[in-house]
Amino acid sequence: MAGTLARLIRGAADARTGAEECCDLCGAVVAEDHRHLLDTGTDGGAELMCACRACSLLFADDAAGGGHYRLVPSRRLRLSPVDTAALGAPVGLAFFVVRQDGTPTGHWPSPAGATRWEADPGAWRRLVDGCPPLATLQPGVEALLVHTARGAEHHWIVPVDDCFRLVAVVRREWRGLSGGDRVWGAVDDFFAQLAQRP
Repeated sequence: MAGTLARLIRGAADARTGAEECCDLCGAVVAEDHRHLLDTGTDGGAELMCACRACSLLFADDAAGGGHYRLVPSRRLRLSPVDTAALGAPVGLAFFVVRQDGTPTGHWPSPAGATRWEADPGAWRRLVDGCPPLATLQPGVEALLVHTARGAEHHWIVPVDDCFRLVAVVRREWRGLSGGDRVWGAVDDFFAQLAQRP
């Protein structure tokens, strides 16, 4: 989803310069808090696309578009802490997306974008057994987002586009080899805003 990250970074830059973002389906100008579609038919995987309100409504039914386009949900659910250590996350800021076949992939934000690894399917099943809301994750379009770095305790089910917004924040704010205090302040702000979003 490298194109997804580039799109979100470009969207953030457009917002700062006053340029308007447009729907990838019809070309209409979209609101700042617009929805996204997951295009599963792109070469090499899946891609997030901006969608205006009218186009997003067309894909509210999972069967719309023959499954080629899937509307990214807007659900945000804070969870009790879950132990993701067995999933092999090398850092305390990561997100996990489940494929259609139920296997998980892990990602962590870095100054180069989202770094990916294959999480252990058995460890994921055990995690889901201990946290039933994780069984409701919609494949490809929702994620388990975890922030335990620097004493934080954030565990969320979020739309996958929130994860790529976080990746864009980390990429934009990272300084030096360790990221610096600026990036962690921006990450804390991201989670504070996440808690306030409907």
